[in-house]
Parts: sequence; C-alpha cells; structure tokens
Amino acid sequence: DYELCEEWGHLYPVPREDLISLHREHLLHLLEVGEMQKALQLLQRVEDPGICLAISEQSLDRHPNLAASHFLAEYLTGHFYANLTTARRNEIQALYIGSKVLLTLPELSRVNYIHLSSRPLLMLEQLLMNMKVDWVAVAVQTLHQLLAGREIGFTVEDIDNLLSKYAEKALNFPFTLKEKRS
Repeated sequence: DYELCEEWGHLYPVPREDLISLHREHLLHLLEVGEMQKALQLLQRVEDPGICLAISEQSLDRHPNLAASHFLAEYLTGHFYANLTTARRNEIQALYIGSKVLLTLPELSRVNYIHLSSRPLLMLEQLLMNMKVDWVAVAVQTLHQLLAGREIGFTVEDIDNLLSKYAEKALNFPFTLKEKRS
C-alpha cells in the first residue's frame, strides 16, 4: 500500500505534509519489521532534502524501537549534521550513543534501561547504582570509543568523574568497625 501511494504521489501533486506523513509511516513500518536496507533506500528515493530531514526527524520523535532509533540517529547525524541546531545535534548524538550502549547490554535487560537511551550518563549512573559492574565496564569502554572527537553535551571527563564519585561512595562506610576484646 505504501508503494502504491508513493507511485500515486509521483503522478499527482500531493501536499507536502501528506507526503511527509506517508513516507514517515512507511519508514517506521520498514524499521519496525527490521528492513533497514529498504528503509535506507526509501530515504534515498526522497529527492527533496527538506522533506527527507522532516521524515527522519519526525520518525525519530515517535520513539521507535531501539534498532530503529539507532538507525535514524545515525542517518540524521550522517546526512543532516549541518542542518541541525546544536541542541538538536547533541540530543540526536546522545540518543545514538545511548542506543549503542544499550546494545552492549544483555538483550533481556535492555527493557529496564531503554527509557534512558537519550541520556547515556544517567544510564551509566543507573547501572552503577544497580551494581552492574561488568555491564558498566563494557558501557564505559563503548562510551570512550564513541566520544572520541565528538561534542554531545558531556565528555570523557564527565564519565570519569561519575565513576570516581561512585567509587568513593563504595569505600565510604557509615559505621566504624569495633574490635571485640575478650
């Protein structure tokens, strides 16, 4: 049905908003069923860069599944980096990085942290508070790799400060140990 509507749009004038809506719904459908290659082809078929940007941004704002969010964030930063405001750029890159960190977690545990996908530092802090030290190690390694040369509102130093803060808390004993004497 989407392809038929797309063909119809080539034959007859379709209002811009309707065209964006059609392509957005088609794109979200393709991403939902895991057809990333067809989704990319759909975006490449859209001739007007303004419409393509609107489709991609509106699709991302609909909060699709993890893989779709990751795909859209990567596509937007790869193709429309210069067209985005600094705040929006940081937001999209944070979502990209957060989704990448989520993908390093065990699949069954991702659902517990997906609501933090656009806030990687908060996700890292939540992992620390939940004592998921092994997951934190992988997440920190991933973050260090992804942050190299990027500006997204936080830095490697922010990660190190967070880790230091929790390491200090882990060594802070709320009581004193008393020696028993017989």
